[in-house]
Amino acid sequence: MAKPQLNVAMIGYNFMGKAHSNGYRQVSRMMNPPIEPVMKYIVGRTPDKVAAAAAEYGWQKAETDWHKIIRRKDVDIVDVSTANDTHMEIAIAALKAGKHVFCEKPLAMNFKQALKMAQVAEASGKKHMVCFNYRTCPAVALAKQFISEGRLGRIYHWRASYLQDWIMDPAFPLVWRLDKSVAGSGAHGDINAHIIDTAMFLLGDINEVTATMETFIKQRPKQADFGAGLTAAGSSEMGDVTVDDAVIALARFKNGAIGTFEASRFAAGRKNGMYFEINGEKGSLRFEFERMNELQYFNRDDPAEAQGFRTILATEGMHPYMFAWWPAGHIIGYEHGFTHTIYNFMNAIANDTQPSPDFTEGAKVSAVLDAMSKSAETKKWVDVPDVKVALKV
Repeated sequence: MAKPQLNVAMIGYNFMGKAHSNGYRQVSRMMNPPIEPVMKYIVGRTPDKVAAAAAEYGWQKAETDWHKIIRRKDVDIVDVSTANDTHMEIAIAALKAGKHVFCEKPLAMNFKQALKMAQVAEASGKKHMVCFNYRTCPAVALAKQFISEGRLGRIYHWRASYLQDWIMDPAFPLVWRLDKSVAGSGAHGDINAHIIDTAMFLLGDINEVTATMETFIKQRPKQADFGAGLTAAGSSEMGDVTVDDAVIALARFKNGAIGTFEASRFAAGRKNGMYFEINGEKGSLRFEFERMNELQYFNRDDPAEAQGFRTILATEGMHPYMFAWWPAGHIIGYEHGFTHTIYNFMNAIANDTQPSPDFTEGAKVSAVLDAMSKSAETKKWVDVPDVKVALKV
């Protein structure tokens, strides 16, 4: 018996578009979700480039007008893989058109936008999800399992960093990620958002924060053309950098834990260095994305002569998401997180449950991001708004 299918229209085709496309291609082949996503339309502003993307990534048709596409009766899911300044407009229009929506992070430019998106999403009755793909690394999901089982006991500390170095060259051009009017913020919204979401996924909500931010290079050459991935070519004309290059923050969690967050694009030698450590009364956990198949675990109940961090290679069939892949020890990579996230989305639609993280959880991340930005401006501790309360106002 054939599985039900849902047609997907993806808006955007660059870095995240490529990652999402691979997820859609692989999920039915490898994970056997109860609903099969069909790669129907890919949408972009430049006809020749979006046509090339359709051919390369495996989409049936290329289009240039997202307004028209989201109204089509043969579209069931809209994937928003565009720059941050268009997330709200596209997602809300798609929800109002009766589509399920899968949106790249951060959910919006700011908390006000994210809250509006969450309100529309909840009222729509459709499924909505934010692509925080690091949640679905098997080792991170295993950390969640350990914490839920009480293996760490009371949690005392969270510390996390997300470090990159791809814009350290002052000649690197002024791409959209360095323009506040398009990106909303810099390293803060781009990569700090990931470790904020991971923290709340593992430990729960954050009560209050304090933060500082810095922009190290104030002007850059204006962009001449996109390259591949995170590369671009510059022109001879200079423009102002209007976002942060780095952020450091402290946080207090509702469960009593305290935490630190550091995100920077100026950490020489760090390519995609996402790291966290959790310390509890019974033990600790450590994770580093550049060794994404490993979870480090310390158990205080081990005999004194045997105590120490042990490395768990999270590639066995009993580890989260690994049922779909390879024999033990045969590691998986970055792209698998998108496949796993789309798998969760398909399951939620099939089971008529709300996927996680949904737009309300995405709004929680935006609330923390905004509170940290406000703290950096005021140089004070700032309370994080209660999103559930705000949604009812």
